[in-house]
Amino acid sequence: MADLPTADPPADRRLARDVARWFAGNARPLPWRTEPRDPWRSLMSEIMLQQTQVARVAERFDAFVGRFPTPKAMAARPVDDVLELWSGLGYYRRARALHQCATAIVERHGGAVPSSIEELRALPGIGRYTAGAVASIVFGQPEPLVDGNVSRVLLRVHGVQRAADEPRVQAWAWRRAQDLAQAASDVPAYSEGIMELGATVCTPKAPQCDRCPLRARCRARREGATDRIPRPKARADRQPLAMTAIVVSDARGRVLLERRPQSGLWAGLLQPPCVERAARTPHSKAAAVQSLGLQDSVDVRGRANGFPFQTTHRSVVVRVWKASTSNPSAAGRARGPGARWYEVDHLDALGLASAQRRMLEAAGVLPFSDGDIKAPPTVRMR
Repeated sequence: MADLPTADPPADRRLARDVARWFAGNARPLPWRTEPRDPWRSLMSEIMLQQTQVARVAERFDAFVGRFPTPKAMAARPVDDVLELWSGLGYYRRARALHQCATAIVERHGGAVPSSIEELRALPGIGRYTAGAVASIVFGQPEPLVDGNVSRVLLRVHGVQRAADEPRVQAWAWRRAQDLAQAASDVPAYSEGIMELGATVCTPKAPQCDRCPLRARCRARREGATDRIPRPKARADRQPLAMTAIVVSDARGRVLLERRPQSGLWAGLLQPPCVERAARTPHSKAAAVQSLGLQDSVDVRGRANGFPFQTTHRSVVVRVWKASTSNPSAAGRARGPGARWYEVDHLDALGLASAQRRMLEAAGVLPFSDGDIKAPPTVRMR
């Protein structure tokens, strides 16, 4: 694209130097920023940080290191142990990818995180960004990394008024990131510094330009265009999803849970028996019980409860019915081999997603932990 700047080696060296110097005095004290850097902690943090706020990962990170201090320690445990500790962080397929990655590191590399970009890219769940981050920050290799923060800094410095998700803009950002990584005399400090700069100073809204080491060369600041760069991404409408959960308890107070499919939304996680459809209105009680095959083994009483729930791509409406059974074996058989009875005291140790935990809260199985559970205005509960 003619309007996208290209490499300028002298200017690139100065930019990389200024970012590295700034980072040395402004880096946040985060638990994975050890000296020297530990490859496994760094790799684990990068996977955890995908689409999750730094503060949320930081408060959970020590627990992960304590439970899984090495790839061998994680690979030796079932994936459910990782999912359990991951509960509440969202995007649960990352937890599965992390476990697969640990297993591959043990099987292919003797338990040591590889240093080459090719070997890192070959690990399960490791994409171009994560491989570049580990290779450059941990091993000092001049490999590029581009996330939303880096892309925003580059677009503003060069005054490019385009959306960051345009394919040609993405390709340009990776080329510029490569130029700058190769120009840096301190690759780790530059690579982590430009991410830190975007996260803490060159923020999407109200950037703190007076604190920025690149303010003198930033075209967006000079032209008063920081609020227009990058251009907003085109957002797709969230697709509707309606879910009806039947929360079944037995005389011992246990609750019946089963695994979701191994692909798709909340892949492989536990939930009460649930029927869903791409619609705005959940199934009725009778339709849900019949669809789940529970009509001969459970007694559903009382009124339904419900709540709305948003994911990145879906607008979810959940209806929850509370049920009991005097024949837990029959109810379990009706739901198949993936269903099991769990003691209520053990539920907090399971890898439950937020929506599934709220189903149990709505049925009174678990205490409320996140506001009131009530029928959303778009759903009529019966």
